[in-house]
Amino acid sequence: MEFGIVELSRLQFALTAMYHFLFVPLTLGLSVVIAIMETVYVMTNRPIWRQMTKFWGTLFGINFVLGVATGITMEFQFGMNWSYFSHYVGDIFGAPLALEGLMAFFMEATFVGLFFFGWDKLSKVGHLIVTWLVAIGSNFSALWILIANGWMQNPVGAEFNPMTMRMELTDFYEVMFNSVAQAKFVHTVSAGYVTAAVFVLGVSAWYLLKNRHIELARRSITVAAAFGLASAFSVVLLGDESGYDATLNQKMKLAAIEGMWETEPAPAPFTVFGFPDQEARETHFAIHVPYVMGLIGTRSLTTEIPGIAQLVDEGENRIRSGLIAYDALMHIREARQTADPAELARFEAHSDDLGFAFLLRKYLDDPREASDEQIRMAAEDTVPRVWPLFWAFRIMVGLGFGFIATMIYFFYLASFKGMRFPRPALHLAVWMIPAPWIAAEMGWIVAEFGRQPWTVDGVLPTAMSVSALSITEVALTLAGFILFYTVLFVVEVSLMLKYIRKGPVQDVEETEAWFATHYDRLGGRRESAALATPAE
Repeated sequence: MEFGIVELSRLQFALTAMYHFLFVPLTLGLSVVIAIMETVYVMTNRPIWRQMTKFWGTLFGINFVLGVATGITMEFQFGMNWSYFSHYVGDIFGAPLALEGLMAFFMEATFVGLFFFGWDKLSKVGHLIVTWLVAIGSNFSALWILIANGWMQNPVGAEFNPMTMRMELTDFYEVMFNSVAQAKFVHTVSAGYVTAAVFVLGVSAWYLLKNRHIELARRSITVAAAFGLASAFSVVLLGDESGYDATLNQKMKLAAIEGMWETEPAPAPFTVFGFPDQEARETHFAIHVPYVMGLIGTRSLTTEIPGIAQLVDEGENRIRSGLIAYDALMHIREARQTADPAELARFEAHSDDLGFAFLLRKYLDDPREASDEQIRMAAEDTVPRVWPLFWAFRIMVGLGFGFIATMIYFFYLASFKGMRFPRPALHLAVWMIPAPWIAAEMGWIVAEFGRQPWTVDGVLPTAMSVSALSITEVALTLAGFILFYTVLFVVEVSLMLKYIRKGPVQDVEETEAWFATHYDRLGGRRESAALATPAE
Protein backbone atom coordinates (compact mmCIF):
# COMPACT_ATOMS: atom_id res chain seq x y z
CA MET A 1 0.00 0.00 0.00
CA GLU A 2 1.31 3.44 -0.93
CA PHE A 3 1.48 5.70 2.09
CA GLY A 4 0.15 9.22 1.77
CA ILE A 5 -0.82 11.90 4.29
CA VAL A 6 -3.98 10.07 5.39
CA GLU A 7 -2.28 6.69 5.81
CA LEU A 8 0.71 8.13 7.70
CA SER A 9 -1.54 10.20 9.96
CA ARG A 10 -3.68 7.15 10.68
CA LEU A 11 -0.59 5.07 11.41
CA GLN A 12 0.80 7.70 13.78
CA PHE A 13 -2.43 8.03 15.72
CA ALA A 14 -2.93 4.25 15.81
CA LEU A 15 0.56 3.62 17.21
CA THR A 16 0.32 6.33 19.86
CA ALA A 17 -3.24 5.38 20.84
CA MET A 18 -2.44 1.68 21.11
CA TYR A 19 0.66 2.45 23.16
CA HIS A 20 -1.28 4.77 25.46
CA PHE A 21 -3.89 2.06 25.86
CA LEU A 22 -1.25 -0.19 27.38
CA PHE A 23 -1.44 1.99 30.51
CA VAL A 24 -5.15 2.79 30.69
CA PRO A 25 -6.58 -0.65 31.60
CA LEU A 26 -4.05 -1.29 34.37
CA THR A 27 -4.62 2.18 35.83
CA LEU A 28 -8.38 1.66 35.89
CA GLY A 29 -8.15 -1.76 37.51
CA LEU A 30 -5.31 -1.26 39.98
CA SER A 31 -6.94 1.87 41.38
CA VAL A 32 -9.92 -0.22 42.48
CA VAL A 33 -7.81 -3.17 43.66
CA ILE A 34 -5.72 -1.01 45.99
CA ALA A 35 -8.88 0.67 47.29
CA ILE A 36 -10.31 -2.77 48.12
CA MET A 37 -7.08 -3.77 49.87
CA GLU A 38 -6.96 -0.58 51.93
CA THR A 39 -10.61 -1.03 52.86
CA VAL A 40 -9.74 -4.44 54.32
CA TYR A 41 -6.81 -2.84 56.13
CA VAL A 42 -9.01 -0.18 57.75
CA MET A 43 -11.60 -2.81 58.72
CA THR A 44 -9.13 -5.34 60.16
CA ASN A 45 -6.21 -3.09 61.15
CA ARG A 46 -3.81 -5.83 59.97
CA PRO A 47 -0.46 -4.45 58.70
CA ILE A 48 -0.22 -6.99 55.88
CA TRP A 49 -3.11 -5.24 54.07
CA ARG A 50 -1.43 -1.83 54.40
CA GLN A 51 1.73 -3.39 53.03
CA MET A 52 -0.25 -4.81 50.09
CA THR A 53 -1.88 -1.45 49.43
CA LYS A 54 1.47 0.33 49.36
CA PHE A 55 3.15 -2.27 47.15
CA TRP A 56 0.46 -2.44 44.49
CA GLY A 57 0.01 1.31 44.85
CA THR A 58 3.66 1.82 43.85
CA LEU A 59 3.10 -0.14 40.64
CA PHE A 60 -0.09 1.84 40.04
CA GLY A 61 1.85 5.10 40.44
CA ILE A 62 4.49 4.12 37.86
CA ASN A 63 1.78 3.15 35.40
CA PHE A 64 -0.25 6.31 36.10
CA VAL A 65 2.64 8.71 35.48
CA LEU A 66 3.64 7.13 32.18
CA GLY A 67 0.00 6.91 31.12
CA VAL A 68 -0.36 10.66 31.65
CA ALA A 69 2.76 11.36 29.59
CA THR A 70 1.56 9.27 26.66
CA GLY A 71 -1.99 10.61 26.85
CA ILE A 72 -0.95 14.26 26.71
CA THR A 73 1.24 13.80 23.66
CA MET A 74 -1.52 11.84 21.94
CA GLU A 75 -4.00 14.70 22.33
CA PHE A 76 -1.58 17.07 20.58
CA GLN A 77 -2.26 15.15 17.39
CA PHE A 78 -5.80 16.49 17.08
CA GLY A 79 -4.29 19.86 16.30
CA MET A 80 -1.23 18.55 14.48
CA ASN A 81 -2.50 15.85 12.14
CA TRP A 82 -6.28 16.16 12.34
CA SER A 83 -6.93 19.90 12.26
CA TYR A 84 -9.93 19.70 9.93
CA PHE A 85 -11.51 17.12 12.21
CA SER A 86 -10.95 19.48 15.15
CA HIS A 87 -12.45 22.38 13.20
CA TYR A 88 -15.44 20.43 11.90
CA VAL A 89 -16.58 18.67 15.10
CA GLY A 90 -14.58 20.48 17.81
CA ASP A 91 -17.72 21.99 19.39
CA ILE A 92 -18.93 18.49 20.30
CA PHE A 93 -15.77 16.45 20.61
CA GLY A 94 -13.99 19.10 22.69
CA ALA A 95 -16.67 19.35 25.40
CA PRO A 96 -16.17 15.91 27.02
CA LEU A 97 -12.39 16.22 26.62
CA ALA A 98 -12.48 19.51 28.55
CA LEU A 99 -14.64 17.93 31.25
CA GLU A 100 -12.22 15.02 31.45
CA GLY A 101 -9.46 17.47 32.27
CA LEU A 102 -11.47 19.59 34.71
CA MET A 103 -13.51 16.95 36.55
CA ALA A 104 -11.45 13.79 36.29
CA PHE A 105 -7.78 14.33 35.53
CA PHE A 106 -7.21 17.16 38.00
CA MET A 107 -9.17 15.27 40.64
CA GLU A 108 -7.27 12.06 39.99
CA ALA A 109 -3.86 13.76 39.94
CA THR A 110 -4.57 15.65 43.18
CA PHE A 111 -5.64 12.60 45.11
CA VAL A 112 -2.82 10.46 43.70
CA GLY A 113 -0.43 12.87 45.41
CA LEU A 114 -2.35 12.59 48.68
CA PHE A 115 -2.35 8.80 48.35
CA PHE A 116 1.44 8.60 48.20
CA PHE A 117 2.37 11.39 50.61
CA GLY A 118 -0.54 11.29 53.02
CA TRP A 119 0.02 7.99 54.82
CA ASP A 120 1.44 9.64 57.94
CA LYS A 121 -0.54 12.88 57.65
CA LEU A 122 -4.09 11.59 57.26
CA SER A 123 -6.17 9.36 59.46
CA LYS A 124 -6.77 5.79 58.27
CA VAL A 125 -10.31 6.60 57.21
CA GLY A 126 -9.18 9.86 55.60
CA HIS A 127 -6.53 8.08 53.57
CA LEU A 128 -9.03 5.40 52.57
CA ILE A 129 -11.36 8.10 51.24
CA VAL A 130 -8.46 9.53 49.23
CA THR A 131 -7.74 6.10 47.76
CA TRP A 132 -11.34 5.60 46.67
CA LEU A 133 -11.35 9.09 45.16
CA VAL A 134 -8.30 8.10 43.10
CA ALA A 135 -10.26 5.11 41.81
CA ILE A 136 -13.34 7.25 41.10
CA GLY A 137 -11.21 9.87 39.34
CA SER A 138 -9.59 7.23 37.14
CA ASN A 139 -12.97 5.89 36.10
CA PHE A 140 -14.37 9.40 35.55
CA SER A 141 -11.46 10.05 33.22
CA ALA A 142 -12.34 6.98 31.18
CA LEU A 143 -16.02 8.00 31.14
CA TRP A 144 -15.44 11.38 29.47
CA ILE A 145 -12.93 10.00 26.98
CA LEU A 146 -15.34 7.25 25.98
CA ILE A 147 -18.23 9.71 25.72
CA ALA A 148 -16.13 11.59 23.16
CA ASN A 149 -15.20 8.38 21.37
CA GLY A 150 -18.77 7.07 21.54
CA TRP A 151 -19.97 10.21 19.78
CA MET A 152 -17.56 9.47 16.94
CA GLN A 153 -19.12 6.01 16.67
CA ASN A 154 -22.72 7.26 16.94
CA PRO A 155 -22.96 11.06 16.39
CA VAL A 156 -26.09 12.13 18.28
CA GLY A 157 -27.07 15.45 19.87
CA ALA A 158 -25.49 17.53 17.09
CA GLU A 159 -26.37 18.96 13.70
CA PHE A 160 -24.60 20.53 10.75
CA ASN A 161 -24.81 24.32 10.39
CA PRO A 162 -24.68 25.25 6.67
CA MET A 163 -23.65 28.83 7.51
CA THR A 164 -20.56 27.90 9.56
CA MET A 165 -19.85 24.61 7.74
CA ARG A 166 -19.36 22.89 11.09
CA MET A 167 -21.15 20.42 13.33
CA GLU A 168 -22.67 22.12 16.38
CA LEU A 169 -23.82 20.74 19.70
CA THR A 170 -27.60 20.71 20.16
CA ASP A 171 -28.15 18.37 23.13
CA PHE A 172 -25.29 17.64 25.52
CA TYR A 173 -27.52 15.31 27.54
CA GLU A 174 -27.97 13.13 24.45
CA VAL A 175 -24.21 13.12 23.81
CA MET A 176 -23.51 12.20 27.42
CA PHE A 177 -26.04 9.36 27.54
CA ASN A 178 -25.31 8.09 24.05
CA SER A 179 -26.02 4.36 24.12
CA VAL A 180 -22.75 3.55 22.31
CA ALA A 181 -20.71 5.61 24.79
CA GLN A 182 -22.34 4.02 27.82
CA ALA A 183 -21.86 0.50 26.45
CA LYS A 184 -18.22 1.24 25.58
CA PHE A 185 -17.57 2.74 29.01
CA VAL A 186 -18.78 -0.21 31.08
CA HIS A 187 -17.15 -2.71 28.73
CA THR A 188 -13.79 -0.89 28.70
CA VAL A 189 -13.75 -0.35 32.46
CA SER A 190 -14.56 -4.01 33.10
CA ALA A 191 -11.74 -4.99 30.74
CA GLY A 192 -9.42 -2.76 32.79
CA TYR A 193 -10.48 -4.55 35.96
CA VAL A 194 -9.66 -7.90 34.35
CA THR A 195 -6.26 -6.55 33.29
CA ALA A 196 -5.42 -5.56 36.85
CA ALA A 197 -6.70 -8.85 38.23
CA VAL A 198 -4.54 -10.89 35.84
CA PHE A 199 -1.55 -8.64 36.57
CA VAL A 200 -1.89 -9.02 40.34
CA LEU A 201 -2.52 -12.74 39.95
CA GLY A 202 0.56 -13.23 37.76
CA VAL A 203 2.98 -11.20 39.89
CA SER A 204 1.71 -12.91 43.05
CA ALA A 205 2.11 -16.30 41.39
CA TRP A 206 5.72 -15.39 40.56
CA TYR A 207 6.36 -14.62 44.24
CA LEU A 208 4.94 -17.99 45.25
CA LEU A 209 7.11 -19.76 42.68
CA LYS A 210 10.13 -17.94 44.13
CA ASN A 211 8.93 -18.64 47.70
CA ARG A 212 8.94 -14.92 48.51
CA HIS A 213 6.36 -12.72 50.25
CA ILE A 214 4.12 -15.74 50.70
CA GLU A 215 1.31 -14.19 52.75
CA LEU A 216 1.12 -11.07 50.61
CA ALA A 217 1.01 -13.17 47.45
CA ARG A 218 -1.71 -15.50 48.75
CA ARG A 219 -3.94 -12.68 49.89
CA SER A 220 -3.35 -10.80 46.65
CA ILE A 221 -4.35 -13.86 44.63
CA THR A 222 -7.53 -14.15 46.69
CA VAL A 223 -8.46 -10.54 45.96
CA ALA A 224 -7.48 -10.80 42.31
CA ALA A 225 -9.41 -14.02 41.73
CA ALA A 226 -12.64 -12.73 43.27
CA PHE A 227 -12.38 -9.31 41.66
CA GLY A 228 -11.26 -10.77 38.35
CA LEU A 229 -14.04 -13.37 38.24
CA ALA A 230 -16.75 -10.75 38.62
CA SER A 231 -15.00 -8.47 36.11
CA ALA A 232 -14.47 -11.23 33.51
CA PHE A 233 -18.15 -12.14 33.56
CA SER A 234 -18.99 -8.44 33.28
CA VAL A 235 -16.79 -8.04 30.21
CA VAL A 236 -18.62 -10.81 28.38
CA LEU A 237 -22.09 -9.60 29.36
CA LEU A 238 -21.33 -5.96 28.58
CA GLY A 239 -19.61 -6.95 25.35
CA ASP A 240 -22.88 -8.54 24.32
CA GLU A 241 -24.55 -5.17 24.91
CA SER A 242 -21.95 -3.51 22.67
CA GLY A 243 -22.68 -6.06 19.95
CA TYR A 244 -26.39 -5.38 20.15
CA ASP A 245 -25.74 -1.65 19.97
CA ALA A 246 -23.60 -2.16 16.85
CA THR A 247 -26.58 -3.87 15.22
CA LEU A 248 -28.58 -0.69 15.73
CA ASN A 249 -25.94 1.95 14.95
CA GLN A 250 -22.96 0.41 13.12
CA LYS A 251 -24.30 -2.29 10.85
CA MET A 252 -21.29 -2.33 8.51
CA LYS A 253 -18.88 -2.87 11.41
CA LEU A 254 -20.94 -5.82 12.64
CA ALA A 255 -21.15 -7.36 9.17
CA ALA A 256 -17.38 -7.00 8.74
CA ILE A 257 -16.69 -8.56 12.15
CA GLU A 258 -18.75 -11.57 11.08
CA GLY A 259 -17.46 -11.72 7.51
CA MET A 260 -21.13 -11.67 6.54
CA TRP A 261 -21.03 -10.85 2.85
CA GLU A 262 -24.71 -11.52 2.13
CA THR A 263 -27.77 -11.06 4.31
CA GLU A 264 -28.53 -14.33 6.08
CA PRO A 265 -32.04 -15.57 6.88
CA ALA A 266 -32.94 -14.78 10.49
CA PRO A 267 -31.61 -15.81 12.93
CA ALA A 268 -28.12 -15.50 11.44
CA PRO A 269 -25.38 -18.00 12.35
CA PHE A 270 -22.15 -17.10 14.14
CA THR A 271 -18.91 -17.81 12.27
CA VAL A 272 -16.50 -19.40 14.72
CA PHE A 273 -13.66 -19.85 12.24
CA GLY A 274 -12.87 -18.88 8.68
CA PHE A 275 -10.63 -16.94 6.33
CA PRO A 276 -12.37 -13.85 4.93
CA ASP A 277 -11.53 -13.07 1.29
CA GLN A 278 -12.50 -9.48 0.54
CA GLU A 279 -11.88 -9.70 -3.19
CA ALA A 280 -13.95 -12.84 -3.64
CA ARG A 281 -16.56 -11.69 -1.10
CA GLU A 282 -16.40 -15.06 0.59
CA THR A 283 -15.22 -16.55 3.90
CA HIS A 284 -13.27 -19.73 3.16
CA PHE A 285 -13.45 -22.80 5.41
CA ALA A 286 -16.12 -21.14 7.53
CA ILE A 287 -17.46 -22.99 10.56
CA HIS A 288 -20.90 -21.72 11.61
CA VAL A 289 -22.95 -22.10 14.77
CA PRO A 290 -26.64 -21.73 13.83
CA TYR A 291 -28.79 -18.94 15.29
CA VAL A 292 -26.12 -17.54 17.66
CA MET A 293 -25.32 -14.31 15.79
CA GLY A 294 -28.99 -13.54 15.30
CA LEU A 295 -29.67 -13.97 18.99
CA ILE A 296 -26.65 -11.91 20.05
CA GLY A 297 -27.05 -9.19 17.43
CA THR A 298 -30.82 -8.75 17.41
CA ARG A 299 -32.06 -10.64 20.49
CA SER A 300 -34.80 -12.12 18.37
CA LEU A 301 -35.42 -15.05 16.02
CA THR A 302 -37.02 -13.02 13.24
CA THR A 303 -34.86 -9.89 12.70
CA GLU A 304 -32.33 -10.03 9.86
CA ILE A 305 -28.76 -8.75 10.12
CA PRO A 306 -27.89 -7.07 6.79
CA GLY A 307 -24.83 -8.35 4.94
CA ILE A 308 -22.02 -6.31 3.44
CA ALA A 309 -23.44 -6.39 -0.11
CA GLN A 310 -26.80 -5.00 1.03
CA LEU A 311 -25.11 -2.30 3.10
CA VAL A 312 -22.96 -1.23 0.14
CA ASP A 313 -26.14 -0.80 -1.92
CA GLU A 314 -27.66 1.26 0.91
CA GLY A 315 -24.44 3.29 1.03
CA GLU A 316 -24.72 4.05 -2.67
CA ASN A 317 -28.28 5.30 -2.18
CA ARG A 318 -27.12 7.48 0.70
CA ILE A 319 -24.31 8.93 -1.43
CA ARG A 320 -26.84 9.93 -4.09
CA SER A 321 -29.05 11.46 -1.40
CA GLY A 322 -26.01 13.23 0.05
CA LEU A 323 -25.25 14.74 -3.35
CA ILE A 324 -28.63 16.50 -3.23
CA ALA A 325 -27.73 17.89 0.18
CA TYR A 326 -24.28 18.92 -1.09
CA ASP A 327 -25.74 20.72 -4.11
CA ALA A 328 -28.24 22.58 -1.92
CA LEU A 329 -25.42 23.45 0.51
CA MET A 330 -23.35 24.99 -2.27
CA HIS A 331 -26.31 27.15 -3.33
CA ILE A 332 -26.88 28.22 0.29
CA ARG A 333 -23.21 29.12 0.65
CA GLU A 334 -23.31 31.20 -2.54
CA ALA A 335 -26.44 33.06 -1.40
CA ARG A 336 -25.09 33.50 2.17
CA GLN A 337 -27.61 35.54 4.21
CA THR A 338 -30.31 35.51 1.55
CA ALA A 339 -30.53 31.76 1.03
CA ASP A 340 -33.59 30.48 -0.81
CA PRO A 341 -35.99 28.78 1.67
CA ALA A 342 -36.52 26.07 -0.94
CA GLU A 343 -32.79 25.31 -0.94
CA LEU A 344 -32.77 25.23 2.85
CA ALA A 345 -35.69 22.81 2.81
CA ARG A 346 -33.95 20.65 0.20
CA PHE A 347 -30.80 20.60 2.28
CA GLU A 348 -32.65 19.69 5.49
CA ALA A 349 -34.44 16.84 3.74
CA HIS A 350 -31.14 15.19 2.80
CA SER A 351 -28.72 16.59 5.40
CA ASP A 352 -28.37 13.26 7.25
CA ASP A 353 -26.60 11.88 4.17
CA LEU A 354 -24.24 14.81 3.55
CA GLY A 355 -21.28 12.91 4.96
CA PHE A 356 -21.75 10.17 2.37
CA ALA A 357 -21.34 12.74 -0.42
CA PHE A 358 -18.03 13.74 1.19
CA LEU A 359 -16.74 10.22 0.48
CA LEU A 360 -16.44 11.31 -3.15
CA ARG A 361 -13.86 13.97 -2.21
CA LYS A 362 -11.33 11.14 -2.31
CA TYR A 363 -11.83 10.97 -6.08
CA LEU A 364 -12.61 14.56 -7.16
CA ASP A 365 -12.91 18.06 -5.72
CA ASP A 366 -16.58 18.61 -6.58
CA PRO A 367 -18.67 15.54 -5.64
CA ARG A 368 -21.48 16.75 -7.92
CA GLU A 369 -19.32 15.86 -10.93
CA ALA A 370 -18.96 12.22 -9.86
CA SER A 371 -19.74 9.48 -12.37
CA ASP A 372 -21.79 6.40 -11.55
CA GLU A 373 -18.56 4.41 -11.38
CA GLN A 374 -17.05 6.82 -8.84
CA ILE A 375 -20.22 6.74 -6.77
CA ARG A 376 -20.03 2.94 -6.70
CA MET A 377 -16.34 3.09 -5.75
CA ALA A 378 -17.18 5.43 -2.87
CA ALA A 379 -19.92 3.04 -1.74
CA GLU A 380 -17.40 0.18 -1.76
CA ASP A 381 -15.13 2.31 0.41
CA THR A 382 -17.68 2.04 3.24
CA VAL A 383 -16.50 -1.55 3.75
CA PRO A 384 -13.55 -1.70 6.20
CA ARG A 385 -10.79 -4.27 5.81
CA VAL A 386 -12.59 -7.42 6.94
CA TRP A 387 -9.94 -9.92 7.99
CA PRO A 388 -8.31 -7.79 10.77
CA LEU A 389 -11.74 -7.18 12.30
CA PHE A 390 -12.78 -10.81 11.93
CA TRP A 391 -9.72 -12.18 13.71
CA ALA A 392 -9.27 -9.36 16.25
CA PHE A 393 -12.80 -9.97 17.49
CA ARG A 394 -12.28 -13.73 17.82
CA ILE A 395 -8.95 -13.38 19.61
CA MET A 396 -10.56 -10.92 22.03
CA VAL A 397 -13.54 -13.19 22.72
CA GLY A 398 -11.39 -16.31 23.07
CA LEU A 399 -9.13 -14.60 25.60
CA GLY A 400 -12.19 -13.31 27.45
CA PHE A 401 -13.51 -16.81 28.05
CA GLY A 402 -10.00 -17.89 29.00
CA PHE A 403 -9.95 -15.24 31.73
CA ILE A 404 -13.26 -16.52 33.09
CA ALA A 405 -11.93 -20.08 33.29
CA THR A 406 -8.69 -18.96 34.95
CA MET A 407 -10.43 -16.81 37.54
CA ILE A 408 -12.93 -19.57 38.39
CA TYR A 409 -10.06 -21.98 38.97
CA PHE A 410 -8.04 -19.65 41.20
CA PHE A 411 -11.14 -18.52 43.06
CA TYR A 412 -11.92 -22.17 43.80
CA LEU A 413 -8.39 -22.83 45.05
CA ALA A 414 -8.32 -19.68 47.16
CA SER A 415 -11.77 -20.22 48.68
CA PHE A 416 -12.02 -23.99 49.09
CA LYS A 417 -8.50 -25.42 48.95
CA GLY A 418 -6.79 -23.33 51.61
CA MET A 419 -4.89 -21.19 49.08
CA ARG A 420 -2.78 -24.16 47.95
CA PHE A 421 -1.87 -23.47 44.33
CA PRO A 422 -0.21 -26.13 42.11
CA ARG A 423 2.98 -24.98 40.48
CA PRO A 424 1.70 -25.53 36.90
CA ALA A 425 -1.21 -23.20 37.70
CA LEU A 426 1.20 -20.58 39.05
CA HIS A 427 3.31 -20.82 35.90
CA LEU A 428 0.15 -20.37 33.82
CA ALA A 429 -0.75 -17.25 35.79
CA VAL A 430 2.68 -15.74 35.14
CA TRP A 431 2.55 -16.47 31.42
CA MET A 432 -0.97 -15.01 31.22
CA ILE A 433 0.13 -11.53 32.31
CA PRO A 434 0.34 -10.12 28.73
CA ALA A 435 -2.99 -11.69 27.66
CA PRO A 436 -5.40 -8.95 28.85
CA TRP A 437 -3.33 -6.31 27.05
CA ILE A 438 -3.57 -8.36 23.86
CA ALA A 439 -7.33 -8.62 24.34
CA ALA A 440 -7.61 -4.88 25.02
CA GLU A 441 -5.65 -3.97 21.89
CA MET A 442 -7.80 -6.36 19.84
CA GLY A 443 -10.86 -4.59 21.21
CA TRP A 444 -9.40 -1.24 20.23
CA ILE A 445 -8.83 -2.52 16.69
CA VAL A 446 -12.44 -3.74 16.48
CA ALA A 447 -13.79 -0.41 17.70
CA GLU A 448 -11.59 1.97 15.71
CA PHE A 449 -10.55 0.06 12.61
CA GLY A 450 -14.14 -1.07 12.18
CA ARG A 451 -15.31 2.55 11.93
CA GLN A 452 -13.34 3.20 8.73
CA PRO A 453 -13.65 5.02 6.36
CA TRP A 454 -15.08 7.46 8.93
CA THR A 455 -13.57 9.51 11.72
CA VAL A 456 -17.15 10.39 12.71
CA ASP A 457 -19.44 7.62 11.52
CA GLY A 458 -21.60 8.76 8.60
CA VAL A 459 -20.59 12.41 9.11
CA LEU A 460 -16.91 13.01 8.33
CA PRO A 461 -14.66 10.69 6.27
CA THR A 462 -11.13 10.05 7.46
CA ALA A 463 -9.70 11.30 4.16
CA MET A 464 -11.17 14.78 4.82
CA SER A 465 -10.09 15.00 8.45
CA VAL A 466 -6.33 15.39 8.11
CA SER A 467 -4.23 18.53 8.30
CA ALA A 468 -2.63 20.15 5.25
CA LEU A 469 0.85 18.76 5.92
CA SER A 470 3.56 17.30 3.75
CA ILE A 471 4.48 13.63 3.87
CA THR A 472 7.91 14.61 5.19
CA GLU A 473 6.41 16.54 8.12
CA VAL A 474 4.13 13.67 9.12
CA ALA A 475 6.94 11.12 8.69
CA LEU A 476 9.29 13.15 10.92
CA THR A 477 6.71 13.52 13.70
CA LEU A 478 5.92 9.81 13.37
CA ALA A 479 9.60 8.98 13.84
CA GLY A 480 9.76 11.36 16.80
CA PHE A 481 6.78 9.76 18.50
CA ILE A 482 8.17 6.26 17.92
CA LEU A 483 11.47 7.28 19.54
CA PHE A 484 9.76 9.03 22.46
CA TYR A 485 7.34 6.18 23.12
CA THR A 486 10.11 3.59 22.86
CA VAL A 487 12.05 5.42 25.58
CA LEU A 488 8.93 5.54 27.75
CA PHE A 489 8.32 1.85 27.17
CA VAL A 490 11.84 0.99 28.33
CA VAL A 491 11.39 3.21 31.40
CA GLU A 492 8.02 1.63 32.21
CA VAL A 493 9.22 -1.97 31.94
CA SER A 494 12.44 -1.25 33.83
CA LEU A 495 10.67 0.45 36.73
CA MET A 496 7.96 -2.19 36.94
CA LEU A 497 10.47 -5.04 36.98
CA LYS A 498 12.68 -3.22 39.48
CA TYR A 499 9.90 -2.78 42.03
CA ILE A 500 8.43 -6.22 41.44
CA ARG A 501 11.83 -7.81 42.08
CA LYS A 502 12.33 -5.58 45.11
CA GLY A 503 8.94 -6.55 46.51
CA PRO A 504 6.99 -4.87 49.29
CA VAL A 505 8.64 -2.88 52.06
CA GLN A 506 7.55 -3.76 55.57
CA ASP A 507 6.03 -1.09 57.82
CA VAL A 508 8.12 -2.12 60.82
CA GLU A 509 6.64 0.24 63.42
CA GLU A 510 3.03 -0.61 62.61
CA THR A 511 3.80 -4.34 62.45
CA GLU A 512 5.41 -4.20 65.90
CA ALA A 513 2.50 -2.22 67.31
CA TRP A 514 0.00 -4.68 65.86
CA PHE A 515 1.98 -7.64 67.18
CA ALA A 516 2.24 -6.09 70.66
CA THR A 517 -1.52 -5.61 70.73
CA HIS A 518 -2.30 -9.15 69.58
CA TYR A 519 0.64 -11.01 71.18
CA ASP A 520 -1.24 -12.71 73.98
CA ARG A 521 -4.27 -13.57 71.87
CA LEU A 522 -2.11 -15.07 69.13
CA GLY A 523 -0.35 -17.39 71.54
CA GLY A 524 2.96 -15.78 72.34
CA ARG A 525 6.25 -15.99 70.48
CA ARG A 526 5.15 -18.93 68.36
CA GLU A 527 3.21 -16.47 66.17
CA SER A 528 5.95 -13.87 65.92
CA ALA A 529 7.83 -15.77 63.23
CA ALA A 530 4.66 -16.23 61.22
CA LEU A 531 3.94 -12.53 61.48
CA ALA A 532 7.29 -11.65 59.97
CA THR A 533 6.79 -13.96 56.98
CA PRO A 534 4.72 -11.66 54.74
CA ALA A 535 7.24 -8.83 54.69
CA GLU A 536 10.42 -10.88 54.78
